[in-house]
Amino acid sequence: MKLHLLAALTLLASTLAAAQLAATTYTVDSLSALQSRINSAKPGDVITVKNGAYTANADIAISCAGKDKQPVTITAETVGGVEIGGAHGFVVKDASYVVISGFKFTHAAKHQTIDASSNHIRYMRNTFTCPGNGYSLGVRGDDCEVDHNEFSDRIRQGNMIDVAGAGKQVARNLWIHHNYFHDIRPSKVAKEGNGLEVIRFGLSGLSMSKGNGIVEYNLFVRCSGENETISNKSCANTYRYNTFLDAPGGELSVRHGNDCLVYANYFRNTHGIRICGDRHKIFSNYLEKNRIGIATANGDGLVGDIGGPDKLTSHDRPDDVIIASNILIGNGTSYTMGGRPNGLGATNITFANNIIIDGGEAVDINGPYPGAVWHNNIIWGAATTAKLPANAAAGFKKTDPKLAPNAKGILVPAAGSPMLANDKIPGVTLPDVDTTIHPLTPADVGPSAK
Repeated sequence: MKLHLLAALTLLASTLAAAQLAATTYTVDSLSALQSRINSAKPGDVITVKNGAYTANADIAISCAGKDKQPVTITAETVGGVEIGGAHGFVVKDASYVVISGFKFTHAAKHQTIDASSNHIRYMRNTFTCPGNGYSLGVRGDDCEVDHNEFSDRIRQGNMIDVAGAGKQVARNLWIHHNYFHDIRPSKVAKEGNGLEVIRFGLSGLSMSKGNGIVEYNLFVRCSGENETISNKSCANTYRYNTFLDAPGGELSVRHGNDCLVYANYFRNTHGIRICGDRHKIFSNYLEKNRIGIATANGDGLVGDIGGPDKLTSHDRPDDVIIASNILIGNGTSYTMGGRPNGLGATNITFANNIIIDGGEAVDINGPYPGAVWHNNIIWGAATTAKLPANAAAGFKKTDPKLAPNAKGILVPAAGSPMLANDKIPGVTLPDVDTTIHPLTPADVGPSAK
């Protein structure tokens, strides 16, 4: 028996070694040769495209399968050295464990797609400047990764990353990180409407499905295509460690869905964070000199709870949301709920352990707000309190929060800060703001970053 087992193990090791040896590196210098190599690719193969400009007049179909730790890699000879222009790009369908790396995509928009039939696809160190209407990159498959890319210069309707799915299920376990998004704005020639978000994570019809996605360590600069820089439209996603700069009309909008985490993000000169839906946790964000810091939506619809009589497109009333331990400095209005005719307001909101310094109104609530918990917040400096709800006054105190600039130049609690002794919030694990919150720069993200 032991001899048979030894023989079987030896055969298995030989088979694995043979599979490793079968992986080959190929170099191609035409799109037809590239397509041929993709069609015959095996796990571990590396297909390198020689530097140059290529025009795609038909889809480059990727339907090959790698394996975990043995992906099929399709790469430019050098990062940014291969330009794919024309009317088409890569369409990834019925594929798995594929890496696409180092390309400069200048082809028409809406022709770079990960189909729902694909999984474990990674786009890394690419540049997207895709003209025309439609997304730069469409993601429909599960377990994908989009990292260290640059997305820029979009003026026509469409998202830089459009996350959808299949049926009623949004793409799951998507990881978007270390990307550089910049310069998205409406065209001055053609009037563009809704649909110029940088990232749209889901759709109204997918909004009740769980994405379990993570969007982290991304830099957004001058992303003012519409009021939503990010539009979350699915459940259970996490947005953390991102930097948003110089988009006065742009916000991180939790537009649809429930149970999302938004924490340790840095906002300056934007429209801050807007919240619809239930049980979100918004904490440890740093918001400085924005038009709005944090806003809960004023719910609309019939009863304020989508999935029943209310349409999926409604502004779902925010219920049971926690807003805690955020630092808000010099914002036009630090925390607000806007007015709405027949608005349903927000219910059971916990607003605790937040620091508001300078700016305009500290709090401005315009609509029903039952069940609110206001606890242990600080207002300091020039921030005004004329519109602070009467039942909220006991949850605020005027005292020096004792913040000091850290090595990155942001204000964090110094020794003796009352914020260090704040009560814990159930269900919220606070990060170390001194080490986790700081403005990212282009050197930290994109194709050339480490």
